[in-house]
Amino acid sequence: MGPLSALAIAGAGFVAGTVNVIVGSGTLVTFPALLALGYSPLVANVSNTVGLVPGSVSGVHAYRRELASREQLARTARLGIFSVMGSVVGSLLLFAFPGSAFRRVVPFLILLAVVLMALQPWISDRLRDRGPTSKGVPSEGPAGDRPGPVLTICVFLTGIYGGYFGAAQGVILISLLAIFVNDTLQRLNAVKNVLALLANFVASVIFAFSGKVSWAVAGVLALGAIVGGQVGGRLGRRLPQPALRAAVILVGTGVAIALLV
Repeated sequence: MGPLSALAIAGAGFVAGTVNVIVGSGTLVTFPALLALGYSPLVANVSNTVGLVPGSVSGVHAYRRELASREQLARTARLGIFSVMGSVVGSLLLFAFPGSAFRRVVPFLILLAVVLMALQPWISDRLRDRGPTSKGVPSEGPAGDRPGPVLTICVFLTGIYGGYFGAAQGVILISLLAIFVNDTLQRLNAVKNVLALLANFVASVIFAFSGKVSWAVAGVLALGAIVGGQVGGRLGRRLPQPALRAAVILVGTGVAIALLV
């Protein structure tokens, strides 16, 4: 790896770390960058996952205030179990089926998440009108109740996707959380960051034993992503709720279009 390549990878890691904390689609920056530098899709995918984990840790730390309540931590822990289990399945699937068939579905999953996020206020109101425990939507204040079965299953499935590829995993997670949990988007974004971190960390542990990781690439990515995570946390926490929702919709739509082209 030459100095220019290292600089490009670090820059991509910085952008990805920033975007991941705010919205969650940084892989769409780093993965194409690694492909352009000549790395194979499998090596680029696993090295990217390993390299971005430190940036996710940095982003979770930046959002630590939004996680600092007993109810929020309990909610995150319950959903985190399903994110971890899904990631194990997805990571193993990557080596069993490394082809591109699964990725053809990815743009449509992201577009679905974008539509859900756009309709989230209306959908949430309709679900809450059905009763206090309908589909995991709490009827009380922002602390929320236990996540319902529909949300936990969706988090598990998103974990599978995160372990396999993970592009815009955060867009899907924040859209699901916004619909099924009665809370502010900033607090839900903090939960999203933890769930994505858990999925990526588990996948990175599995990938570390695969012999496919380029540790030089992962290390340079990590340096950029750590700084980006802090920057993204500071920027993201200042966004008002409508602006954060608009950012998720715009970035998600752009990612889906880029994958379709």
